[in-house]
Formats: sequence, C-alpha cells, structure tokens
Amino acid sequence: MRLTILREPSSPSDPQALALNALGWVLSDQDRAERFLSLTGLTPEELRASLGDPSTLGAVMDFLCAHEPDLLGAADALGVQPEMLVAAQRKLGA
Repeated sequence: MRLTILREPSSPSDPQALALNALGWVLSDQDRAERFLSLTGLTPEELRASLGDPSTLGAVMDFLCAHEPDLLGAADALGVQPEMLVAAQRKLGA
C-alpha cells in the first residue's frame, strides 16, 4: 500500500515532498506517531502549524533515519529507495 499526502512528489528527489509523504506514513500508525511526537517534543497542534517548516520536515527524516525498520518501512510504503530518504534528510538538514 502506498501512502501519500501529496498527489505525487514534484520530483523523487524533492526532499520536502518526500518528508511530507514520510510524515503521512509515520502518522498512519498510532504507536509510531506517538513515538515521533514524544521524541520531537511536538504536540499535534504544533506539528500541524509547522508542516511547512524545514526543521519540522528535517525532524521527520531524522526520526526515520534513526530507526532502520522505520526507514525501510517508509521507503517501501512510499515506493522509493531508502537512500532517497537519507538524501532528503541530508538536504533538509543542510
């Protein structure tokens, strides 16, 4: 099953689009979503308000890259190689 927040990323290498799609995957599982919020310190309201903020999108990618099973699961669900998510993390962190 492929999860997307956006219809299609503007480019497979668009780090913001990948991060938003990855966030959709993170939030699709309650336990994973709670872990994400706990680790980032964000509330659901703060997350909604900061979706366009590069630091929030970077936090999504940091979250995935810090736990290989999540990284692999997100890559599979989004139909991308894990390396693309890691590259997006680097671009958002730059």
